[in-house]
Amino acid sequence: MSGTAGYRGRFAPSPTGTLHAGSLVAALASWLDARAHGGVWLVRVEDLDPPREVAGASRQIIDTLAAFGLVADEPPVFQSARGELYLLALGRLQAAGLVYGCACSRTEVAQAQRELGLPPHVYPGTCRSGTGGRPVRALRVRVPDETVGFVDRACGPVAPRTSATAERR
Repeated sequence: MSGTAGYRGRFAPSPTGTLHAGSLVAALASWLDARAHGGVWLVRVEDLDPPREVAGASRQIIDTLAAFGLVADEPPVFQSARGELYLLALGRLQAAGLVYGCACSRTEVAQAQRELGLPPHVYPGTCRSGTGGRPVRALRVRVPDETVGFVDRACGPVAPRTSATAERR
């Protein structure tokens, strides 16, 4: 099925056990949303935490969805099989200068957020200009300092800054 509006909805279960009622409701909501927009519905299995995975859970989840009439419009995608695609995408970001290393621990990020009065989801930009020789723990995406606006169907208009730079001025 091809969507007329280019809408692509998805359900992304983690195969850590059987599909529970809450996840089934979430799957149904995303399926209905895709259908309401004339789009396609996808299943993307988040199988990236092997110690927590339950053998056979992916198949059971897909079968349960199908039993309720929720069949993906394309074959299910398993995140564990997409490593090469992610490395290629990362390479493109690095080549464009849009990725930088961060040496901060989660504790250090949280402390800087508190000191700067930033919300928990906003990275304070501590390593944007370099790590000071500290080893890199994570890669971050360099974004321009601008406001990006959109309308959330539940929350209404949202217009966050893409960088913490403006909030620190």
